[in-house]
Amino acid sequence: MTNSCVRDLYCPKCEKRYPSGEPHQLCTCGAPLLVAYDLKRAANTLSKSSLTSRAPTLWRYSELLPVQNPANQISFGEGMTPILPMNRMGEDIGIDQLLMKDEGLIPGGSFKSRGAAVGVSMAHELGIEEIAMPTNGNAGAAWAMYAARAGIKTHIVMPVDAPIVTRKEAYICGADLHLVNGLISDAGKIVGRAVKKYDWFDVSTLKEPYRIEGKKTMGYEIAEQLNWQVPDVILYPTGGGVGIIGIYKALKEFQEMGLLDPSKMPRLVAVQAEECAPIVTAFQKGESESEFWPESKTAAFGINVPKAIGDFLVLDAIYETNGTAIAIDDPTLLAEQRMIAETEGTFICPEGAATFAAARQLRHEGWIERHEQVLCLNTGMGIKYPETVDPDVPTLQPEDDL
Repeated sequence: MTNSCVRDLYCPKCEKRYPSGEPHQLCTCGAPLLVAYDLKRAANTLSKSSLTSRAPTLWRYSELLPVQNPANQISFGEGMTPILPMNRMGEDIGIDQLLMKDEGLIPGGSFKSRGAAVGVSMAHELGIEEIAMPTNGNAGAAWAMYAARAGIKTHIVMPVDAPIVTRKEAYICGADLHLVNGLISDAGKIVGRAVKKYDWFDVSTLKEPYRIEGKKTMGYEIAEQLNWQVPDVILYPTGGGVGIIGIYKALKEFQEMGLLDPSKMPRLVAVQAEECAPIVTAFQKGESESEFWPESKTAAFGINVPKAIGDFLVLDAIYETNGTAIAIDDPTLLAEQRMIAETEGTFICPEGAATFAAARQLRHEGWIERHEQVLCLNTGMGIKYPETVDPDVPTLQPEDDL
């Protein structure tokens, strides 16, 4: 057996607790469940020194992951994506220490692989044979990939205009794929009816407790890679919100274990698209939950989420860290995407580009200061979104010269 220090599951709203080791979906009150650990016991074996000899994957943090049996770990070697200095972009924006954690370099090409790795591993450990989910693209691709490796049947519904590459990824991995003429919220309703009818396990965002446990490892890695310090600001593209919730959870766990200074927490920034900004609107009003955003659309397809089930957790993370929420329009984020490629040589996804555009705006407003260390999360590779680039180049004949 592994050295997982999982204790139980708990509801962050009503505080009801559930035993680990058996399938759970939402709390009876309708809120997402989170995983609790015996952090004191975890600190006995997970230390700064012990980590130096562990494999460079997210499973290096096994004490703080829920999988009990190592044989159930479904892995492609995901984790420990690089943190890159973005010096030329930083000079242009006016930030001396601008960094990017590049999740585009993870197996599967997006941060969704982290959630899929732990989520599918737990489904495997719990004996679940069929799972279902709505997706804007990357999550479906990742879960199909990991589920295929685990021998679990996957049913996926995604919007008809989801990125074509992610559709092909899910399809080639054997997923039962359907497209819906609507938004991810419409896909979610279809999946909701199907799981009741066929008794499939619903792995929609935050409707099972383990996706967040995979994604929180980004927070562990940030702390470890920055020599047990944390940046002043972390900007994260926010749709369903699992990434920003997970990073906040991870940093708090490390603080409680004595691995991080409890007096220093990064200011967390939720970055959304201007035409789908429910979290931003709620933050600006000082609300604890968001309202459904009708007719949402954006080129940053991964954050086209009209209403997140965990919105209250996203907003809590922002409020508790003195962070903020900001919306970026499509022309601005697409221009930033191209500038990053031309300036730094990295083709990132439009969602990731939105965080740089947000950093630029917040620096201009003075919310970010020049001397601060600022980390942008790129959540996936840009090549998954070929429609965002339309090369306008001349075609030569064989006899032509340049």
